[in-house]
Amino acid sequence: MRAVHPAPQGGPLTIGPRLRATRLAQGLTIAQLAEATGLTKGFVSRVERDETSPSVATLLTLCQVLSLPIGSLFEAPEHEVIRLDEAPHINFGGSLVEERLLTPRSEAGIQLLRSVLDPGASGGDDFYTITCELEVLHVLSGGITLRFPQHDVELAAGDTVTLKGREPHTWVNATGGRSEVLWAIVPAAWSGSR
Repeated sequence: MRAVHPAPQGGPLTIGPRLRATRLAQGLTIAQLAEATGLTKGFVSRVERDETSPSVATLLTLCQVLSLPIGSLFEAPEHEVIRLDEAPHINFGGSLVEERLLTPRSEAGIQLLRSVLDPGASGGDDFYTITCELEVLHVLSGGITLRFPQHDVELAAGDTVTLKGREPHTWVNATGGRSEVLWAIVPAAWSGSR
C-alpha cells in the first residue's frame, strides 16, 4: 500500500470566531483580554476577525489566558448533515406510514422523525407511550388526529403540539389525503431500522 501524503486545507484557516466565542462565553471584553495578554485591543480585534495571523507564541498566550486547548482551534465543527433521500427508514409500529430518522443514530439528546402518512394511517388502536421526557409533533401538510384516553386533538398543517413523555396516546390520519409530520423526541428513544 502506498502512503498518501497529507494535503493542505483548501480554504483559509479560521480561528478568530472560536477565540471570540470563548472570550464572550467567559464574559471578557476585548480590552480585558488585551490587558491580560499584553496585546493591543486592535490586534486582538483583528485576530478575532481573522484579518491577521498571530504567531504561535501569541496564539499560545491567547489560549492560556482563555483556558482554551490550542488544539481545539483546529478541530472540525461537530455537525452531520442527513439528506432526506439518504435518511434511514425506521419503524415505530404505525401502519400505512413511511418514517425516516433525520438525526444521527449517535445523537442521544434528540430524535427527529419525518413521517409521511397515507390516508387511514395510524399508530394503532391501543394507546402507547414513548420513553422520553418530551415529545413534539408538528404537522407540515395535511392533518392528523392525536388521540388521548380522555379526548382527541385535531391538528392541521402548521399546528404543533407538545406533550410530556410517557403520556399514553396514539394517532390517526383521517383526512382522506396524505399528511406529512415531524416528531421530535427528547431525549432520543428507540431507533430501530427496517
